[in-house]
Amino acid sequence: MSRVKLLSLQILVGVVLLAVWWIGSNVKIFGVLLLPPFFFSTPEAVFARVVRMFATGMIWKHLAVTLIETALAFAIGAIGGIVFGFWFARKPTVAAVFDPYLKMINALPRVVLAPIFMLWLGLGIWSKVALGVTLVFFIVFFNVYQGVKEVSPVVLANARLMGMNERQLFRHVYWPSALSWMFSSLHTSVGFALVGAVVGEYLGSSAGLGYLIHQAEGVFDIAGVFAGMLVLAAFVLVIDWAVTAIEDRLLVWRPRNSLNDA
Repeated sequence: MSRVKLLSLQILVGVVLLAVWWIGSNVKIFGVLLLPPFFFSTPEAVFARVVRMFATGMIWKHLAVTLIETALAFAIGAIGGIVFGFWFARKPTVAAVFDPYLKMINALPRVVLAPIFMLWLGLGIWSKVALGVTLVFFIVFFNVYQGVKEVSPVVLANARLMGMNERQLFRHVYWPSALSWMFSSLHTSVGFALVGAVVGEYLGSSAGLGYLIHQAEGVFDIAGVFAGMLVLAAFVLVIDWAVTAIEDRLLVWRPRNSLNDA
């Protein structure tokens, strides 16, 4: 499938969803609105609110705060996950010792950790960053760990027969093997970094997209809630596009997806 055709289908899905939303919130069916505006707002009201947010400039401060928190959580969590993922994969004894503790920490609900981070780090950005890091780290860690473990023993044996040392094995064998797994996790963790930042803002902050959504919910401003969610969704798409661009640059050797060949 060509890129143009794929993009057209993606846009079509969005248009259909908007049409269903508009019909449900504006057109009575058997005398009843399927999506009452009090609970679901309307597309025109939400888009008008988004335009007003950007026209007045009030959104930029909140976007900047959330962007900084997301970027820091993503960078710290991803780097930590990559480093520890490689280390644990290359040190089976260390991995075996810490395995139950990692699983135990990963199983903790992040909403429970948020108030603890706020108590430790205050209501500034670092409590939100810490919450985002806990979400990003484990996604990247487990994927990188598995990617390194998936290296073919035959390839390793051949590389050692050719005289490769540990540094060369890392560069030419382990790293390429882990890259696909790593970028797969990065696509997912981008959203989770944003979730961590927004949840932290929602629970206690004075700025950020989560703060805006929380304020709108407090006064039953459904259009404001959906406007904040729409900006969040667009925010995630932009960041994911940046990760995809980096991935395509680093993984030029990877076979193209069959969707692009059809």
